[in-house]
Amino acid sequence: MADTLKRRIGLGLLTAYGVGIMVGAGIYVLTGAAAGVAGMWAPLAFLLAALVSVPTALSFSELSARIPEAAGDSSYIEMGLNRHGLAVFVGWINVIAGTVAGSAVLRGGVGYLTSFVDIPFVVAVVGLGVILTLIALVGVLESLAFAAILTIVEVIGLLLVIWAGFSAPPVAEWSIPLPPPEWAGIAGATIFAFFAFIGFDDMVNMAEETRRPERTMPRGILLALAITALLYALVSLAAVRAVPREVLGMSERPLALVWEAGTGQSAVFLSVIAVAAALNGILAQIVMASRVLYGLGKRSPGFAIFRHSHPRFGTPVLGTVAVGGVTIAAALTLPVATLAEITTQALLVVFAIVNASLIALKRKAPATPFDVPSYVPWAGLILCVALFAASLVGWFV
Repeated sequence: MADTLKRRIGLGLLTAYGVGIMVGAGIYVLTGAAAGVAGMWAPLAFLLAALVSVPTALSFSELSARIPEAAGDSSYIEMGLNRHGLAVFVGWINVIAGTVAGSAVLRGGVGYLTSFVDIPFVVAVVGLGVILTLIALVGVLESLAFAAILTIVEVIGLLLVIWAGFSAPPVAEWSIPLPPPEWAGIAGATIFAFFAFIGFDDMVNMAEETRRPERTMPRGILLALAITALLYALVSLAAVRAVPREVLGMSERPLALVWEAGTGQSAVFLSVIAVAAALNGILAQIVMASRVLYGLGKRSPGFAIFRHSHPRFGTPVLGTVAVGGVTIAAALTLPVATLAEITTQALLVVFAIVNASLIALKRKAPATPFDVPSYVPWAGLILCVALFAASLVGWFV
């Protein structure tokens, strides 16, 4: 066993990895939910959500250039705030969040799969989980290349939906001038749309396997964010043009409705693309969470067992097997939807702490390969706290 990972990832694969995480299976649900509360202004909500995520994305970009380590958030907190216990706790949050997210997507993907393939639920969960864990074991280049193919399939499907949406007869609300903005609905959609763009937290954990991370990581993070924001805005624009908001807001398959409105044909192929999106999301979470365990082994003796990579494949074997196994078990047994909501809330707290870590690091060592203005992490910290408070209010109202 070795204790180093192989640097095999370039800008293209890293960006595709980020886009795949951020678009994922979520776009098949979020589009309808945003249209339901914001109406014709849903595209604005997605653009605002992307804008709100920019300060924290820039903070992660600088931190990944300063500290290109697999543990990501934990390393930043340990070096910035000098709080080992907090760093390990945040690492555990990321591992749990990744595992829960992977489990939730695995259940959802199998749901789509069984809608057109006659296969028992348990067999599908275990089979897909094992296959994706093996792909993650074989090598990071192979894993991300497979994920990039799935991302391309997803994007092609979304481009077809956009085309269908703009080919459909426009709904009555689609007129000049547009209805006045519904600011309460736009604000609500912006809050939950923000979570579509937090894939940069997963991307930074690939830093030890990225070539020239001080340049590649910031560029990959910002490119992935820009591409994803454009896709969400265009898809939601096509959706609200083609399908009434009330129908979109109540549907569990809003993009299928857009396709049917524009073409008059069945949207079964979108179920196939949704499975591809799910596979992409599961693989991304297994890869990410195993790297966090590997990174924690650098500074924490209790995690040293995970600080080994396969001499041939260059992947963290034990961490990958452990995360893959728990992901499969959780998909079969746990209420992953509820857990996913809780871990999403926890990630906002993590982001606030990471922004605080960059504020501290800038005071200690101002020189860095990629530097953002000092107000950026402050803006990220304030926005994360505000979103956390707003999401809590949404829970209890």
